[in-house]
Amino acid sequence: MTLSRTLIPDLGKLQAFESAARHGSVTQAGRELNLTQSTVSRQIRELEVQLGIALFERVRQRVVLSEAGRKFLPDARKLLEQGEAAMLRAMAGSRAALLRLATLPTFGSRWLIPRLPGFLQAYQGVALDIASRSAPFDLEDQGFDAAIHYGQPIWANAACRYICQEVIVPVVSPRVLEAAPLRGPEDLARLPLLHLATRPKAWADWFHQAGVQTQAAFQGHRFDQFTMMIEAAHAGLGVALLPRYLIEQELNAAQLQVAIDLPLPTENGYHFVMPNGKLDHPVANQLYHWIVAQVGA
Repeated sequence: MTLSRTLIPDLGKLQAFESAARHGSVTQAGRELNLTQSTVSRQIRELEVQLGIALFERVRQRVVLSEAGRKFLPDARKLLEQGEAAMLRAMAGSRAALLRLATLPTFGSRWLIPRLPGFLQAYQGVALDIASRSAPFDLEDQGFDAAIHYGQPIWANAACRYICQEVIVPVVSPRVLEAAPLRGPEDLARLPLLHLATRPKAWADWFHQAGVQTQAAFQGHRFDQFTMMIEAAHAGLGVALLPRYLIEQELNAAQLQVAIDLPLPTENGYHFVMPNGKLDHPVANQLYHWIVAQVGA
């Protein structure tokens, strides 16, 4: 693909525009960028000519973004961030085999990262660039080599490799059980239930498996992240259905305990996703096999 030179952004001009927009002052932008006021003004004028729009309006001694400038500013900042990220990746990759990985936030912080020292010890010379993502996206477009995905093995322009199925269990703070001892699954309906917003039927499925009919399955408190639900259970707000792997620390420290030992396998699983153009990425393949071995262990 041949790019038009008139459409390729000059990062120096973008930086001058972004700084002047943030400070509302060409003089302040010059101080920040260690450039003269006239140089910053010239770079902004050249950018305006290239774009064919006026980015600023002068109001007394300040510069104020025009309507077109306000619309362009988020894109300019994104281009600057992407340019900086590309430089950092290249600098890291010049010294080590770099792997850019997208992972589910709680899976990454609770399960993957605590185990990564073992991976880095086994595969020395690897540099990791890890970001959190909660929903599928274009791996190639965002420059990722792999992603951890929960759901069905479906991802556009990528291959999904099975890691494991998820099993959830009802857990609660010991303080709650001391105040309200449980005799069986039906007793959980008397306690406040904690729900994950993206899985509104989880408690209904659990009670159905347990042979309990109750309207309480849809009542209680809701959270949009596992992390908050774990903290809510720890604080004694109620009973949470959580994957065991996310609460290893709390279970081992007796901060949480299984309320009723009746695990529920979910209909989805965890998958290691690689874009079709990078299926032979050596470090990504090493990480996949290492994760599977850790799950097995």
